[in-house]
Amino acid sequence: METLILNHSDVAALLPLRDCIAAVEQAFRLLGEGRAGAPETLSVHADGGGFHVKAGILELGGRRYFAAKTNGNFPGNPARHGLPTIQGVVVLCDADDGRVLAVMDSVEITARRTAAATAVAARFLAPPEASVVTVCGCGVQGREQLRALTEVLPLRRVYACDVLAERVRAYAEEMSAELGLEVVPEPDLGRAVGRSEVVVLCTTSTEFLLYPEQVPAGSFVAGVGVDNETKRELAPALLASAKVVTDIRAQCARIGDLHHAVEAGVLDPADVHADLAEVVAGVRPGRETPGEVIVFDSTGMALQDVAAAAAVYERCLEPTAGGLRSVVFA
Repeated sequence: METLILNHSDVAALLPLRDCIAAVEQAFRLLGEGRAGAPETLSVHADGGGFHVKAGILELGGRRYFAAKTNGNFPGNPARHGLPTIQGVVVLCDADDGRVLAVMDSVEITARRTAAATAVAARFLAPPEASVVTVCGCGVQGREQLRALTEVLPLRRVYACDVLAERVRAYAEEMSAELGLEVVPEPDLGRAVGRSEVVVLCTTSTEFLLYPEQVPAGSFVAGVGVDNETKRELAPALLASAKVVTDIRAQCARIGDLHHAVEAGVLDPADVHADLAEVVAGVRPGRETPGEVIVFDSTGMALQDVAAAAAVYERCLEPTAGGLRSVVFA
């Protein structure tokens, strides 16, 4: 019995973003069709950050996979220690007999599956001809978000916002060269959003950044950075005034921007329009009118990790995937 040990570069090579988007969309569809059980989560706070464990089971291609991801999330790492904000591992198992199939670095899986969820949501909820996007947060996730959106929308202009001007400049230069888009640094988030049709926030902010009066009619807004009770991006009034779609409603009510809207008394979880799984499966409608503002509250669903990890593993078994490391698991 072999367990594959896959490092960061292995995962990056085996998980093209387009394939990750397809895998994540399938995971949402299976959940929405009732062919997958609800995922589970566990969070533990620590000084300066915290840990979370996300786990679930999916049947893909006739095989049942279980995956559990353990991530540490420490926003101060880059400045204080020269380390990534997010570090961790995914353990992938055969869900029928418990065999440990692979242990893999989680950084690329987390970054790509998070961006893939936004792309899937945009495919169903954004204006289909949207060409202008604001990305707030110009780190690793901001790069993946933009790459993923180019797979599903005809983008031509990007407004880039961040609290660090040098990071915005580097982002604009790098992403415009890579994607062939006009990427414009914009220090005023409200001004950028007012010119955009799609808005993505992927920050570690603990203060609300976006309010309803800043968002034009017809916009699609993805709140990606909030994954615990202390983080904030989307003001409660924005969620109260918009059509809200969550990745997992109960999870968002506990740790997402929805949590703050519920806590403020302006929204009830029952007021949420749908989970993304319901929209992808056709159980609930997506965008219904051109002028509606739709907010996607994304906290990260474990089935995204299962689907992405399974895609990495299955690609790894192909004859062309040489040069990877494996070890016998005792």
